[in-house]
Amino acid sequence: MKKLVILFLLLAPAFVFSQAKQDTAKAKPVKEFKAGEYTMKQYYFVMLVKGARRSEITDTAVINQLQRGHMANMDSMAKAGKLLVAGPFGDDGNWRGIFIIDADTKEEVEQLLKKDPAIAAGRLDYEIHPWWTAKNSVFK
Repeated sequence: MKKLVILFLLLAPAFVFSQAKQDTAKAKPVKEFKAGEYTMKQYYFVMLVKGARRSEITDTAVINQLQRGHMANMDSMAKAGKLLVAGPFGDDGNWRGIFIIDADTKEEVEQLLKKDPAIAAGRLDYEIHPWWTAKNSVFK
């Protein structure tokens, strides 16, 4: 794994430069590329954070209902093969949890997240970041 990280760090500048050239030509974005013996694949890292309305929603029954809906949405994404990793953080910081999502575009990820009742209610919010890893090294 250490060799993979080093290889990725060495190849990242070349990839970023080639991606910038493609973006200016309106080419289709790269979703996979070969890096030595590895094929790198783009996923989306979603950081779930406290939502703007979190402190307004205090009714335990409402919170429980939103949590059930949140879990049901995660289950739906997982069954569709979109949600690969999910989990909460163990403290009470601003970061509430993460998702790793396999999707074609950031817009697709946003559509999946907008179905989440906790996000729709403002109890949770999110940040989406493209994230690269060796295909099949972490996710099957």
